[in-house]
Amino acid sequence: MTVLPILAPLSGEVVPVTAVPDPVFSQKMMGEGVAIRPLPQVQPVLAPVAGKIVKLFNTGHAFALVGEVGALEVLVHVGLETVGLKGEGFNLLCAQGEQVSAGQPIVEVDIPRLLALEKDPITPVVFIGRDQVETLDFTPGLVQAGTPLCQVTLRK
Repeated sequence: MTVLPILAPLSGEVVPVTAVPDPVFSQKMMGEGVAIRPLPQVQPVLAPVAGKIVKLFNTGHAFALVGEVGALEVLVHVGLETVGLKGEGFNLLCAQGEQVSAGQPIVEVDIPRLLALEKDPITPVVFIGRDQVETLDFTPGLVQAGTPLCQVTLRK
């Protein structure tokens, strides 16, 4: 049995993915996960696991990684309906195809700017690989970026 720690990509409040006000995430259509309501400050968005960036949107609002351990597929989606901002409030720090270490900054996000533009900054962290995750354990409450967000047990 493989149990993986997943790091928090942002500092803020950890909530269940079912609390995300978007049915694609709250109904787990994309997969199992958790979400963070980020603190209202400019902050880097960190890689939750070590691996390869397989998708990095040029708008900076989302990226997907395939982890080194168990090829775990992780999507980090910063805010809701943020793709329409066309990159405003986001600054890319990495490139698609790059190998990254857990905790490495991928994108910088200006949370106060998102709020000023009336976008919900809630950030789902979703495991998008079909049937990869057996269980997901997390503790609601405040989390610091780069510290444990949750742990997943991979299916055999």
